[in-house]
Amino acid sequence: MNDIIEELNDKQREAVLNCDGPCLVIAGAGSGKTKVLTHKIAYLMQEKGVRPWNILAITFTNKAANEMKERVENLVGEVAKDMWIGTFHSICVRILRRYIDRIGFTSSFIIFDSSDQRTLVKQCLKQLNIDDKFLNDRSALSEISNAKNEMLTPENYKNKVEGDERRETIAKVYDLYQKRLRENNAIDFDDIINYTIDILSSNEDVLEYYSEKFNYVLVDEYQDTNKAQFTLIAILAARHGNITVVGDNDQGIYSFRGADITNILNFEKDFPGTQIIKLEQNYRCTQNILNAANAVIKNNETKYEKKLWTENGKGEMISIYRGNDEYDEANFIVENINRLRREEYMTYSDFSVLYRMNSQSRSIEDILRRENIPYKIIGGLKFYERKEIKDIIAYLRLIQNPADNLSLTRIINEPKRGIGKTSMDAVELAAITKETSMYEIIKNAADYNMNRVYLNSREFVATIEELRENKDKMKISDLVKETLKKTGYTKALEDEDTTEAEARLENLDEFLTVAIEFEEQFADNSLEEFLEGITLSSDLDNSDGEEDSVTLMTLHSAKGLEFPAVFLVGMEEGIFPGYKSIDEPKELEEERRLCYVGITRAKQHLFISCARQRTIFGSTSYNQVSRFMKEIPSDLLDGYEEVFAEGSGNSRTYEDSRYEWRYGQSNVTSYKAENTAFASKPKPEFAFRSAESFLSGLNKKSNSDIDVSIYKAGQRIYHKKFGEGKINYVEYEGDDAKVDITFEKAGHKRLMAKFAGLEILD
Repeated sequence: MNDIIEELNDKQREAVLNCDGPCLVIAGAGSGKTKVLTHKIAYLMQEKGVRPWNILAITFTNKAANEMKERVENLVGEVAKDMWIGTFHSICVRILRRYIDRIGFTSSFIIFDSSDQRTLVKQCLKQLNIDDKFLNDRSALSEISNAKNEMLTPENYKNKVEGDERRETIAKVYDLYQKRLRENNAIDFDDIINYTIDILSSNEDVLEYYSEKFNYVLVDEYQDTNKAQFTLIAILAARHGNITVVGDNDQGIYSFRGADITNILNFEKDFPGTQIIKLEQNYRCTQNILNAANAVIKNNETKYEKKLWTENGKGEMISIYRGNDEYDEANFIVENINRLRREEYMTYSDFSVLYRMNSQSRSIEDILRRENIPYKIIGGLKFYERKEIKDIIAYLRLIQNPADNLSLTRIINEPKRGIGKTSMDAVELAAITKETSMYEIIKNAADYNMNRVYLNSREFVATIEELRENKDKMKISDLVKETLKKTGYTKALEDEDTTEAEARLENLDEFLTVAIEFEEQFADNSLEEFLEGITLSSDLDNSDGEEDSVTLMTLHSAKGLEFPAVFLVGMEEGIFPGYKSIDEPKELEEERRLCYVGITRAKQHLFISCARQRTIFGSTSYNQVSRFMKEIPSDLLDGYEEVFAEGSGNSRTYEDSRYEWRYGQSNVTSYKAENTAFASKPKPEFAFRSAESFLSGLNKKSNSDIDVSIYKAGQRIYHKKFGEGKINYVEYEGDDAKVDITFEKAGHKRLMAKFAGLEILD
């Protein structure tokens, strides 16, 4: 026992030793929650004699599950492989593979991802003759997903929304959508947990087996659970009552996904006799960073108050900056990346830039590219969403499950086979009429007098049948190769002979690497397991952790990660928190929790920035400094006077604002002091001249009296940042002038004369 608990602090040890009955571990950011879970599992096995297959450990991502498996195996050895450790979805899929026939599916069912779901919803909207102006596929699917998270069947949902015309229409789509899923022998992500609950609730033998099997249930990130996940946990833990959940009510940030923060707040009510243990010692951050996080989060009303502390030392002050615009803010980022690389020998991978919305990354990317700084974006276009990858996956899914009409429709003409939309509409109608799959209709097209379909599909059908017959005898990588070859997909790309086709072939080669890695990881592999692994993978699971590059991501994507240096950008009212949250107490508290998450991602260096003006979604706004930044005590902040002194500007500026990059976009025509966006309209004038006029009012010294006519081509000038240079030409813009300059050290720049502060040398 000593080996297991000797490295734990007092509170971690208490959480590990508290095995019997319900236990709620409130784990602050960086407090070692994974260590608690893994050491508790090891303690149960080694000291309490619990067999590994009687322990169920659930987390939210494949990455977290794999990390937990690895840590447990390091503690107890190979026996850990007999445990059930996985995500909610992967655990439920294991149960469904065994018992889904109890609810009318076959064990070869497939899982529709978000793209498949949208395609199917579009088909349902079309079949029901619903105008997409009244209801589009995204809105319908979002509402259906929310209904499933609340465990509402189509009938339940219909009754709930009675009287609401739009939602009554969604109820019809929901009902048809579920019928079409069944016809495809398919389920979606939300069905995975709900169908598992259905099976457990309606089959006493299945419930008896699993509730007796799992003597101990442990759940990570409990604050992120929804109603369905809570119900599943409650069912599985009811028999023995030994349930440990670890979470942080201050990091509940996924309500938009259906997460219910009340699950963790009401845990002791749901499970009487709960022992509550708080982990407050942080092993990640410096004390200054923790003090900032504590100061922000204390403004929320919270049930489980805690105060993070560390033995890491006080650390540096938090650096704050208010740039003129988003490009000035981006240059602040670059300047500090270069400085820390130079002074502390940090690598690019040590840095992360966190923002509230993906759209904020554009200006940052512009500057990083300009400075040749490598970066990667988490949450951008996923590998598995590329066309050629979706196509090969569709082939494999059809090989696994011929009832998958969506996959068939996707690849029947990839490559071209002369089977057009009219033919496929006829095939679909016949499939609905005969209550069979579209593949069966195509396979037997001659029996339905579809002569053209029959002639053009013979080779395709023969290929699919051959691959289906041999799929269980082949390695996944060989099956992929054969599929690409025999269907003619690879040859079609080779014949295209374009740069794009070459890139697609390279991506297919990478897909082969995925298959080979799967084979190496799972000795007894199958096609259905391979497809499950792809479907259940996430952005972070697929990110390259080895590439030396700056990481850009949203704050939501950053949860669970840590970096030596973090830039928290866009800290402005209307951006973070957003306008929609400001007047909604619950949403504002979640935004504050999101800020708390962002702050606690930083280990050593934390930079917080905002901009006086920001152009986003085509409009320019002038926003006040975020209330979250104001909630941090001034004695923790480096740059406080510069950012918060009334009417003052920053004494430093990191680059010219580069307005020339944005000619012709819009001209700010009005300003509302209550933090609303500027109205804008295209003008041929210099894009932000009137915006600059507004900024001049913020400066202690007005620039309106500067005579721009004194600047001439050929003059030598001096700039306080860029040094000496020579004017190439001057282009007048209203009462201002754009000056094109070549600086001796800084190179080529274009500056607005009234705001550049140029000094004529000769």
